[in-house]
Amino acid sequence: MFLPPWSKYWGPLQLHPTKIDIPEEKRVELIALLQGTLTEAIDLKLQSKQAHWNVRGPDFIALHELFDQVAGIVEAFVDELAERMTTLGGVANGTLSFIAEQTNLPTYSAELVSGAEHVDALSSSLASFAKLVRENIDKAAELGDADTEDLLTEVSRGIDQQLWFVEAHNHADA
Repeated sequence: MFLPPWSKYWGPLQLHPTKIDIPEEKRVELIALLQGTLTEAIDLKLQSKQAHWNVRGPDFIALHELFDQVAGIVEAFVDELAERMTTLGGVANGTLSFIAEQTNLPTYSAELVSGAEHVDALSSSLASFAKLVRENIDKAAELGDADTEDLLTEVSRGIDQQLWFVEAHNHADA
């Protein structure tokens, strides 16, 4: 049986009983894929709040509101990802210690102050997360789970849009 990398924290994955018609071995792989996505989504949400709370400079209010919007959108995706995991019979792990240990997003510096610094850091994390999500869309398709694939496609569209909004602040006025 496939053991996800985070199994060292929980041991072998124990599925909750469900009558969903996806074979157990595929559900284990899908849950692992979703846990990886969930882990990075939670980190991204926290990074967005870090930017929201600490941004300074002439674009303060625009960026303060934008970063809060990003955090809210990512938070909605966090919930959808976790609920898909539990639908498949899994357990979603969103504890701070687990997320800190497992995330692969770029580290977000607590030293950032200016709007430009926050825009650069947050856009890098958004882009990294978007790449992971697109890779996981393909994996969900290979596993034959159109519902997880659809959820991840929704996440991909939403994150790409937020990346566009954040990156727009890096472009000089025309």
